[in-house]
Amino acid sequence: MKLASRLLFIIGFVANVALAQTNVDATSILNLDKMAQINQGDSYVTFPFDFGNIEPLMFEANVSPSFKIRERKDSKLMGVLTSQIIIRMYDETSYPVRTPSYIPQLTLYFLTGNKLASKKLTLFGRFAHHSNGQNGTFYNEEDGEVNLMTGNFATNFVEFGLIKSSFSKRLNAFKFFKSSIEMHPKSWMLDEMQGKYSGLRWHNTFIAYKLPIDDGASKSRKANFSLKAETSLMLDNINNQDTFDIKRLNARLTFYYHPKFLEDIGLFVQFYHGMDYYNIYFNKQIDIIRFGIMTEILRF
Repeated sequence: MKLASRLLFIIGFVANVALAQTNVDATSILNLDKMAQINQGDSYVTFPFDFGNIEPLMFEANVSPSFKIRERKDSKLMGVLTSQIIIRMYDETSYPVRTPSYIPQLTLYFLTGNKLASKKLTLFGRFAHHSNGQNGTFYNEEDGEVNLMTGNFATNFVEFGLIKSSFSKRLNAFKFFKSSIEMHPKSWMLDEMQGKYSGLRWHNTFIAYKLPIDDGASKSRKANFSLKAETSLMLDNINNQDTFDIKRLNARLTFYYHPKFLEDIGLFVQFYHGMDYYNIYFNKQIDIIRFGIMTEILRF
């Protein structure tokens, strides 16, 4: 009886260890659907108290719905069609919304290696259009300055890159590193933008999602916190800038917090330095700290 009891104890112990290991491994596995969600980004709305050298805004909003194109859920190849729009409502009379950024895009993802591995390498390629929906002259006739109100802004670009993902058992967190090259051929942008708007950029991004302790109540979990650090270096000859001019660097740092009492949105604080990304406003250099709410549909 003692021997049987000991054998049962050992079998039970080994089974529990194996089950725990299986749960950890299952937690650390990401499919292509989640990789695309992470790369496509989230929709957000900022609060009306930005700090920095930007015009007073009621809010800035990024609306970025995505539509997946794939054969089945566990496919290693997938397309994502995104109709991204960025708008700014200005804190002025009648609260105008000027020259929204329209950035429709098609992105293809390919997951390399073993789909069940915790460490993954995903390759992606993107074709996108960026315009502001205006047809006025690029420059004002009166003063020769860029026509921010009705000036035409339009460019097309391609982007090629990779995403490396890993899971830290010690920190109970997912980590991602993305690097890509973005190219705007001169024939794909307006003549007035050539030499002023960068057509060759190198992007690097680090993202970390800190997961809560698993209480066994659900199979999927939302990250309590996330941190995203992004840099973009403009590599081509623009505005006769020196090779190591600080104006060539764009940087963004975003800290996100997801309270337990909210379902699909959370709070974020963000610092941005660099070229204004709002279409025809690209000639401006901005430094801002902003706060807002962001969607978070990603589940691990």
